[in-house]
Amino acid sequence: MEQVMENKKPKFDKYKAKKLVITLLPLLALILLFVFYIIILNVNDYNIMMNLRSLLNQSLILVLVATGAIFIFTLGQFDISLGANALFSAVIGTLVYKATGSIALLFIICILVAVGCSLLNALIASVFHLPMFVTTIAMLSVLTALATFLIQSQGSASGTSYSINLPSELVDKLAPLDTPIFKIILLGIFILAMVFIFNFTKVGRKQKFLGGNEKCAKLTGISISLFGIIAFALAGLGVGLGSSMTVVYAHTVSTTTASSIGMSVFIAIVFGGMPINGGARSRIYSALIGGFSYNIMTNILFILFQSMEGARDGLVQVISGVFFLAIVFVASINYRSKNLPR
Repeated sequence: MEQVMENKKPKFDKYKAKKLVITLLPLLALILLFVFYIIILNVNDYNIMMNLRSLLNQSLILVLVATGAIFIFTLGQFDISLGANALFSAVIGTLVYKATGSIALLFIICILVAVGCSLLNALIASVFHLPMFVTTIAMLSVLTALATFLIQSQGSASGTSYSINLPSELVDKLAPLDTPIFKIILLGIFILAMVFIFNFTKVGRKQKFLGGNEKCAKLTGISISLFGIIAFALAGLGVGLGSSMTVVYAHTVSTTTASSIGMSVFIAIVFGGMPINGGARSRIYSALIGGFSYNIMTNILFILFQSMEGARDGLVQVISGVFFLAIVFVASINYRSKNLPR
């Protein structure tokens, strides 16, 4: 009996060690990327503090949206209309803020519009029994068209582009919110709230169950439609906060605002170590780690290829895509198993 126990113990320890390495790998990658980023900024004589502030602005919106979207991805679903939703809610919020001068209304309207659009996705898919992919494609087109119409009709032209710009007095009112301290506090509060819901309530547990085995979860009485609606509502909350903070630091909304956020969210959460099929291995912190890792990597590539001018953007996208495929491949190897997730 003792010999059998001794033979089993090393295998258990090996499993735990492998699991720990896989869990910590995205965090270690983020730390290495950040150190390398600081070194490159220093070598090229860039203003480090200014670039770190820019990195925070870039990552803030992505992390806010991605953290809420984790609930959708946990179900094994995805929403490609996140960017269009962020654009549309930012446009409505900006128009309301210009008309009223109320910062509170800016945030409230952005959140309500974003949650409403996100819930509309879930309701249409649920009522008409459509694949979520089809619903979000339709919503992407509709919201982009509506936002473009409002920007062109309510904004001002600059060459061939249109934008809605805030007057200087309203920009000054937003100055107390456009600080690193406020942005970090907002991000921290939102992430802690989402971590609590995801890890310590039945909402998070049942969504992971649904993502891992939808048929089994349905047989236990879990409502797929209900928890899908909850997931999209929480995703809309992240989009609303992200769009309102876009207005706070950019002071303008154009047709290119948040244009790439949808695909960036998908890449970021994979960079953060989350499996693309959701389920029990989903982690809420993947959005935080992946969002900063993705933006740091992108900034590093832009600096490295700064001499290539017009070809730089395309090259950065190609390299980012290769990294994404490599991470998905490695993750799929690690997650292949005949056993159920522990």
